[in-house]
Amino acid sequence: MLKKIVCVAIPGMAPFEFGVICEVFGIDRSEHGGPAFDFHVVTAVPGALRTKIGFDIVVRDDLTAAADADLIAIPAYEAGSEIHPDVLRVVREAEARGAWVLSVCSGAFILGAAGILDGRRSTTHWMYADALALAYPNTTVDPDVLFVDDNHVVTGAGTAAGIDAALHVVRRELGAAAANVIARRMVVPPQRDGGQSQFIQAPISEQRSDSFATITDWMLQSLDQDLTVDQLARRALMSPRTFARRFRAELGTTPTAWLNRQRLILAQQLLEETDETLDLIAAQTGFGAASVMRHHFVRSLQTTPTAYRRTFGPRRPVPDYAGAVPGGPDYGVVARKTSPEPAKVSVPSSGVM
Repeated sequence: MLKKIVCVAIPGMAPFEFGVICEVFGIDRSEHGGPAFDFHVVTAVPGALRTKIGFDIVVRDDLTAAADADLIAIPAYEAGSEIHPDVLRVVREAEARGAWVLSVCSGAFILGAAGILDGRRSTTHWMYADALALAYPNTTVDPDVLFVDDNHVVTGAGTAAGIDAALHVVRRELGAAAANVIARRMVVPPQRDGGQSQFIQAPISEQRSDSFATITDWMLQSLDQDLTVDQLARRALMSPRTFARRFRAELGTTPTAWLNRQRLILAQQLLEETDETLDLIAAQTGFGAASVMRHHFVRSLQTTPTAYRRTFGPRRPVPDYAGAVPGGPDYGVVARKTSPEPAKVSVPSSGVM
């Protein structure tokens, strides 16, 4: 049962992500039928902690309360901050006794330094996904999802995805009703559709030369047509095999994959800016049918066109919180390995946590 929650404050932590943990777990919502947790904020060296923004937060309690916590929560923190060895110890001990461990955004790097991501799937902010995979090659980083739950080790993606990850833990332990009460109080959906890939701006692939500029410009103007490799090759005055080989060499992907990505980008734009029907958008973007467009949305963006429009479109109805929606990606039992005690964990410097 999820009762005692300990948030470990880190020097250089990001205030918003720290606030997410406090908001989900630190407020007594029993008056509205929600949970009331035994919530603690602790740190390795009590006193004033400078945040990433530059102001201080005073934390009076050391790490003692973490010894029997049901959940250890790690907020995002500043790139290159020194991580106290006792923080890594607390994370390892929590994982070893089967407690939940939750990280938000770049907090995943601390879980990696503690060794508990080895053999597990994980995620972090999409800007840091490559760096996490490089720093900790024994974890499988999924940059597209909002969070990953791998056997009680939950890694949240960028910033607000920490809400999704935290509510997932509540839902798993206390049920959908408890998570819905918290979501209503926070004025957020109890469970968002899709993954963080839908929030990543994806411009057209940059070409390494202008040899395909003419044909790709024409392809962009002709997305509503049924474009085959044979047709494109004839227009480029090449054989289909040569065209496909050179296209991949120049743009790093196949003609079909490139077309599908550009069609998705156009469909996203039309869903955001117009009230046209899904069938009409599917026709205008070359998907042909709404069902085909839906297939590509789910496969690439982990959401449906309808859900995407509900979130980003010109008309955004108030979310319906009446229903209980279980879910969230869960992954199987995996091995773990500890890493050396001292650690200085670095992630790319950026204004986004």
